[in-house]
Amino acid sequence: MTTPPDDGLLFDVAAPPTSVERLLLLADQYVQHNDTLDRLLRAGSPSGPAAHVASAQHLASATHAAIEAVSDARLFASHELADAMFRLQQLAFLSSASADHGLPMARTLTALAPTAAMGCAETVARELHRRGARPTSAPDHRLTASHITALREIALGNVVATSSQGREYVHYRDERVLIGTLRSLEANGLTERVPDSAPSAYVGGPLQDRIRLTSVGVTALAAAISSTPTSKGPSTTPAPAAATKTRAARSL
Repeated sequence: MTTPPDDGLLFDVAAPPTSVERLLLLADQYVQHNDTLDRLLRAGSPSGPAAHVASAQHLASATHAAIEAVSDARLFASHELADAMFRLQQLAFLSSASADHGLPMARTLTALAPTAAMGCAETVARELHRRGARPTSAPDHRLTASHITALREIALGNVVATSSQGREYVHYRDERVLIGTLRSLEANGLTERVPDSAPSAYVGGPLQDRIRLTSVGVTALAAAISSTPTSKGPSTTPAPAAATKTRAARSL
């Protein structure tokens, strides 16, 4: 008969996400929410004014939970951290308010939510690094600069993929993301491709595949964005509207 562990547990329990990981997960939730609204709007779906209410209310609650997680970390009250907390409070308010509006306005109110959540994650990661605390619940991953850039763009909801006539295409918005990089990340379990979950690139076009971080990818990015205490990383300020960049490669 096997002797139970000293703590009385008969199975392993995954460590809860850290405050940085929770914020990255929050960014992903907003990306999924916005994707759903975009698909409904692009399709002209007569889904009714309450189609997004439950999701918006859930996101407001998740944002409040993230605020509590950051508060529980008891970080030094720097100006940067205070600004991040204000942004999260604003985000919770906008999410809650979006439930009272129709789809077009609701989509507008959460448009910058992934960017805001990502920026707050970076701020919290730097503050944790300054006090010598680990920002993740698992060991660091060995990542190249291109891997980190891709993970960050994915967390922001800036990366989708499509296939056409035997070729694969990756579409990114701000920072260059190559197909080879995505394949490497997916092979190592850091990202996943969710078919037909992102809106079409144009009216009447096919749905695109959203590239998302896995839980392992979230942990890896949380470690990466806190690796240099004085670096604030790439700007989280939304860039001016520009043509979507695309790269293609033959399928392997």
